[in-house]
Amino acid sequence: MQLLKASIAASLLSVLVCTTTHSQIAGDRVKLGVLSDFSGPYSSWGGNGSVIATEMAVEDFKKAHPEASYKIEIVSADFQLKADLAVSIARKWVDEGVNAIIDIPHSPSALAVNAALRGSATALLVSGSAHNDLTTRDCSPNTVHWTYDQAAIGKPTTVAMSEGGKSWFFVTVNAAGGKALEDSSREIILANGGKVVGSVRTPPNNPDFASQLLQAQASKADVVAILQGGSDTINAVKQAQEFGIPNGGQKLVLLWALITDIHGMGLKVAQDLVFTEAFYWDTDDNTRSFSKRFSERFDGKVPTSVQAGTYSVVTHYLKAVNAAKSSFGPTVIAKMKQLPVADQAFGSSTLREDGRLLHDLYLVQVKTPSESREPWDYYKILRKVPGSEAFRPPSKDCILVN
Repeated sequence: MQLLKASIAASLLSVLVCTTTHSQIAGDRVKLGVLSDFSGPYSSWGGNGSVIATEMAVEDFKKAHPEASYKIEIVSADFQLKADLAVSIARKWVDEGVNAIIDIPHSPSALAVNAALRGSATALLVSGSAHNDLTTRDCSPNTVHWTYDQAAIGKPTTVAMSEGGKSWFFVTVNAAGGKALEDSSREIILANGGKVVGSVRTPPNNPDFASQLLQAQASKADVVAILQGGSDTINAVKQAQEFGIPNGGQKLVLLWALITDIHGMGLKVAQDLVFTEAFYWDTDDNTRSFSKRFSERFDGKVPTSVQAGTYSVVTHYLKAVNAAKSSFGPTVIAKMKQLPVADQAFGSSTLREDGRLLHDLYLVQVKTPSESREPWDYYKILRKVPGSEAFRPPSKDCILVN
């Protein structure tokens, strides 16, 4: 472990030395690469919507900073939820002069790209992945982690549901992100005097949850927690309703969901589900204004938390490029940490030394069909959770933390 820390420290020193010699915008242009899922189960989270969010951030920046004469370009690619492909694309983009890579809604891929970019001239703006390690043992001077992480996104829900549910059963996707989220929730359940009576793993992009849900039903657990993503979440909840799990007295809970997942289920299926969101379009005047502009460009769809996070992080990144007068990744990331963070999507928030953005999260409950007043009017906000409460304190496992 000491050798690893020494190696990382040496890498950081090298970066810091290089940073002092990169105080310009290379080629008089900034190139942004949106690396997302455009065809798989998480495509509704980011995908084309993340490209639109990036375009909006660029346009807003240009309006606010007419003195910035350099060109801003956007490229995008589908990494198909394959870590090796994500790294291959990232390295190709580095060679092609891409200054910042954005999104990556898949933990293994985000971690792999994070490692590949360490010490390079390219910044990594993670708005899609939630893996805790991005700001702990794998933190990097090239990386910021924006929208959420597993420890934060599951905490308000687990705490709230533990008050009435002492026994839990997990139906968890067999991936690094799912395991980390389950582990975080287990700690809270046990600390509150509860117990976990069972857990099953499911493959990603799974069409049939029958056997896992039957095990959950047979366990008689008070709470059946679904830890999936995208279309898998939709399938799991629909099938849980078909099996009558909520009607049998067990509480169905989502530990991770986005508004497009609720849209895919429909309010009749999703009504009364409780979970935590990082963004909701109808929170205040700013989120409504941002979401209206987004919706006009994206077939009437409102932004997900990933897409809102993409807008927010690109907005702040471009402000930092302009302030630093540099496109060199670690230089821009360092400037991002110095500047105040404020935008229409996430409001005023704080970027920590480990690269974690602290912003408000929302414990929500899905409305019934009769409560919904208009398209995408899906949530009742039960509680606004301050970022300082939702997110963990900085970890000494991160080499950037003093």
